[in-house]
Amino acid sequence: MTMTFSITDIRTVDDTRLRVELEALLEDAVNSGASVGYHAPLAPHWKRAFWDGVAAQLSGGAHRLLIARGPKGELLGSVQLALCTKPNGAHRAEVQKLLVFARHRRNGVARHLMAAVEDTARGLGRSLLVLDTLKGDSGEPFYEATGWLRAGVIPGYTVEADGAFGDTVLFYKTL
Repeated sequence: MTMTFSITDIRTVDDTRLRVELEALLEDAVNSGASVGYHAPLAPHWKRAFWDGVAAQLSGGAHRLLIARGPKGELLGSVQLALCTKPNGAHRAEVQKLLVFARHRRNGVARHLMAAVEDTARGLGRSLLVLDTLKGDSGEPFYEATGWLRAGVIPGYTVEADGAFGDTVLFYKTL
């Protein structure tokens, strides 16, 4: 079955309904094991703090938030693009926090969000994108399958919930 959805570039997260949806998305991602910097179970203050931070970045103008909605308007997922603001980095950006509700995974949402964030980057004059993911996470083969190239591994980059150190894999894509 093919899912239909739309992707929108969101400039603020001031809308109460959207904020509730985004907080639920982050909680679902963390609680279902996504490698996004938090440990499960996600405490309510972390959800608020995370999206407060995104709101501040959006207001600065060097950040983009793309969301995917389903045919009934339900939030399916999101992805962020952090634009480098340094003079020597005006050609690059970092893709951050690709999140898809667990119940909507494997329906093409992540692929469409990644294609949209790449198009957004191109439209903003960016020709190089970077991202990172936990080594061994489901993101690793996903990014490889969508044309991203592995740049290397940083050992011991994260501390997991059990106290173990996790390696992160760096990826890049030339647009």
